[in-house]
Amino acid sequence: MEPRNQTSACPFILLGLSEKPEQETLLFSLFLCVYLATVVGNLLIILAISVDSHLHTPMYFFLANLSLVDFCLATNTIPKMLVSLQTRSKAISYPCCLTQMYFFHFFGIVDSIIIAMMAYDRFVAICHPLHYATIMSPRLCGLLVGVPWAFSCFISLTHILLMARLVFCGSHEVPHYFCDLTPILRLSCTDTSVNRIFILIVAGMVIATPFICILASYARILAAIMKVPSAGGRKKAFSTCSSHLSVVALFYGTTIGVYLCPSSVRTAVKEKASAVMYTAVTPMLNPFIYSLRNRDLKGALRKLVNRKITSSS
Repeated sequence: MEPRNQTSACPFILLGLSEKPEQETLLFSLFLCVYLATVVGNLLIILAISVDSHLHTPMYFFLANLSLVDFCLATNTIPKMLVSLQTRSKAISYPCCLTQMYFFHFFGIVDSIIIAMMAYDRFVAICHPLHYATIMSPRLCGLLVGVPWAFSCFISLTHILLMARLVFCGSHEVPHYFCDLTPILRLSCTDTSVNRIFILIVAGMVIATPFICILASYARILAAIMKVPSAGGRKKAFSTCSSHLSVVALFYGTTIGVYLCPSSVRTAVKEKASAVMYTAVTPMLNPFIYSLRNRDLKGALRKLVNRKITSSS
């Protein structure tokens, strides 16, 4: 007999980060604070860059897009988890699960590529400073940001179409706090080899390839910095890259572990811990990482806050 597809009738059950009821209040409070910090921090950066004409440069254009994507990425996963913790209802319908999965991969892919574009921007600024304005033209910057959004839309839609053909006829309990590809695929009672091959291909394109490009860019940047004669010049050049390197380490260190490591070394606990890093912690920390080490951005944020205080009084 062919397995009967129970997917449309039975919702998935997201087991969340912990199955212990006594920990739910703590998790709710913690992730509510994380989400509020993410929303406020990233929206402030977008507003500061938008209103300050001095920040209308390629570097801050990429940063504003990164903040927008981080805000959307966190909004796609954390509010649903907060509602589940508050209501203790862990069910999510199949269409809602696919929708959440689509937007998670859509924003995740854009995030990865924009981080790589920011490395390219730093490479041009440090290795080709005299030609920076010519190379990083508004048209090129628009393409470097617009193409990833279109590419991500296509890839994410393909993921969902491949997922929609699967049959789920057994347990619908997902050991995760949102609908991700790998945990859902484990529940299917049909062949998922095409899905898994496509995941590896996409992970190679949007995780491994950008990461290798970033490493190559920073190898060239490091070589260029070491040729700077003054210690002050080398320090200034390093400071412009240190914030971005911190983001690279946080984002790629966790995504590579989830999507490119062999399944034999991955566990549900490790996957959830890594997912928390790139869906909650990294989007929350990015505004602090970039603003605390950037004098121009701190000045723009200070002016924005003072303007709001003055207008309200």
